[in-house]
Amino acid sequence: MVRPSWRRFWDLLGAGDDCDLRLPGAGPQHARLRLHEEGVELEDLGSGHGTWIDGERVAGTVGFALPGIDARVVDEQGVELPHGEAGVLEISGPNVFRGYWQMPEKTAEEFRPDGWFITGDIAVMDADGRVTIVGRAKDLIISGGFNVYPKEIEAQLDELPGVKESAVIGVPHPDFGEGVTAVVVPDGSAVLSEQAVVDALADRLARFKQPKRVYIVDELPRNTMGKVQKNVLRATYKDTFA
Repeated sequence: MVRPSWRRFWDLLGAGDDCDLRLPGAGPQHARLRLHEEGVELEDLGSGHGTWIDGERVAGTVGFALPGIDARVVDEQGVELPHGEAGVLEISGPNVFRGYWQMPEKTAEEFRPDGWFITGDIAVMDADGRVTIVGRAKDLIISGGFNVYPKEIEAQLDELPGVKESAVIGVPHPDFGEGVTAVVVPDGSAVLSEQAVVDALADRLARFKQPKRVYIVDELPRNTMGKVQKNVLRATYKDTFA
């Protein structure tokens, strides 16, 4: 039975038929879509047909802005930052919606007066224009005057033996403003303890990025879309340093 997600292709083409696809991004751009009862198969047809965006793929980046779309990285006041500095990613172009329906206040919060949309992503843009997402602005932790990006710490945590997944949050701290706090889910392959996790990160992260507390839990709270609810975690552990 054909999955619903492929039904439209199935109806148009039929079992065993081929069609050429033009795929965005660097590298090979054309592939052949072959439909079967089991699903779909993609066959690479080579890179001789050109690319939509020039340049090599760079691991960890999301690449360039698409043609006709402008992107910039700015500070809190909307001033564009030099290449290599982390700030808020903003975009402008014909693909950007004009605002929120009957929500002028929210529209004003998330659009600059000149029409740039504030994505809420913290990003870095290199000199060639490649963008790397380093986190969400609402999840940024400011501890002792330093900006701490949870994604960086989570990447290190998730590499530790015995860790299935993790979430890093900032909670109120009397001395640092916010204290870096990690919530870790074990995978059962090793015994995890708070001290073991702290010790394992000692040589991996700068001191101000290292979690001041680590909680071991069975699972992380998620919404209906499967995203980790960090707001729930912040509420749960808000009194950690009280």
